[in-house]
Amino acid sequence: MMKKIFFAFGFLLLPIFAACAQNKEASPAPQKTYVKHIDGNDFKELIWDFSDPNNNGTIVYKGDLPCIVDFYTTWCGPCKRIAPIMEELAKEYEGKIYIYKVNTEEPNSQVLSHVFGIRSIPTLFYFPKNGYPQVSQGAMEKEQYKQIIETILLNNK
Repeated sequence: MMKKIFFAFGFLLLPIFAACAQNKEASPAPQKTYVKHIDGNDFKELIWDFSDPNNNGTIVYKGDLPCIVDFYTTWCGPCKRIAPIMEELAKEYEGKIYIYKVNTEEPNSQVLSHVFGIRSIPTLFYFPKNGYPQVSQGAMEKEQYKQIIETILLNNK
């Protein structure tokens, strides 16, 4: 009797395991992302070393292309709304600008948030290759970001 119950139970589980195996095989390959997530340590290496005592608070951008740094949190509604816009812009302007995202709640990014006085999210900094960075707070439409990229970062208008 026990063998029959065990056999029946195993027979019932077989379709479940088969369905799980099919779902695993059918999952799509990960898509390329154009926005790079960084923390405070990456920021010091790629953009500006805010801990260097010799810079006297002067921001000298290190990058070879202009960039946008998007300070965000995972729970912020406006941050979630602009995330796909930033991804589209990073793809559209690939090779012309970089777009970085900094999660203000990560331990290695909290000091960076303090250095820049981030009090509202999303806060975006626009670092031209030469000159002073500009800042915006809150979510905007894609066309507004494009205008900022063209005028502040690429000097096209």
